[in-house]
Amino acid sequence: MVNKAQLYWLLQIGGWALYAVVQIVGAIALGNGAISNQRIIFLSYEAFFCFLITHWFRTYINNNRWLSWSMSKLIPRLLVTVWLLGVVMYFLRIPVSLPLGLFNKAVIFDPKNILGLSSVYAFFFFLWSVFYFIYNYFERYNKSLKLEASVKEIELSNLKSQLNPHFIFNALNSIRALVDENPEKSKQAINQLSNILRNSLVTEKRGLTKFGDELKVVRDYLGLESIRFEERLKTEFDIDPASKNFLVPPLMIQTLVENGVKHGISKLTEGGIVHLRTKVEKGKLKIQIRNSGHYHVNGHKKRAGLGLVNTSQRLKLLYGSEAHFAINNEKDNFVLTEIIIPHLHNS
Repeated sequence: MVNKAQLYWLLQIGGWALYAVVQIVGAIALGNGAISNQRIIFLSYEAFFCFLITHWFRTYINNNRWLSWSMSKLIPRLLVTVWLLGVVMYFLRIPVSLPLGLFNKAVIFDPKNILGLSSVYAFFFFLWSVFYFIYNYFERYNKSLKLEASVKEIELSNLKSQLNPHFIFNALNSIRALVDENPEKSKQAINQLSNILRNSLVTEKRGLTKFGDELKVVRDYLGLESIRFEERLKTEFDIDPASKNFLVPPLMIQTLVENGVKHGISKLTEGGIVHLRTKVEKGKLKIQIRNSGHYHVNGHKKRAGLGLVNTSQRLKLLYGSEAHFAINNEKDNFVLTEIIIPHLHNS
């Protein structure tokens, strides 16, 4: 793959070589098919001088950090500079014309010729500058996008590294309570935890996971909690078949279900229900988690656990403003957690 330096030299050499060829072909056409060797040499030197001037100009631009200037500051200086370079280019031709026998004092020092040809060279240098600045601006823009993506990747990894220990700690506590009183159920719980951890290890390498895989994690998690809560925890699922076409952040739904169990149902003596419902509408996946309990509000600040905070941050990093996340109290002592995400391909 061609790097930036190689691309510059390729375009710089190729561009001015093409300029020389066009000049020579144009001279041949104007001369009805005839052109002297001296004229060909002169036009070749002209292209070479243009090559040298623009290469020096590139160095000058970079050394003085013109690429970081605002347009209001850059454009006036650029116009003045390319005009001066056009004048320099015009007078650089004179020493070459002398040994080739093309020197004509009356023509060369005619103010109209100086102004006219200097303007032509200035125009070519301006075009060169436009291409150079556009290329560098686009390259910087792409670098900023890559940097932003890298930062998001790091932040997402940090968030997932916080979520996994949090989940494992709670799951192990559930299993520990079962070991003595019901070994068979503890074995079942260990198998369910093993399935969750295996899935977590795989999805840790990806930014997104299939909805179906995430649903299996949720079912295994609720299976673990159902053993611990027994009749106090009831679960219901209403899954839109089209949900399988979507990708979701790993352990996101499980984290929200866990939040409902931990902060809702576990606080109720009689227990409660966790109802997971999904619906695909207008190309977006709506995920609703209803759980018994109450979402507390103190001083207009909602108490959100680590899972809720991380869920909000992950959605913002992955989807920006296209995702929706809300958690609110409903009538009859229920809490509704709702997420709406767009269709997004895995990377």
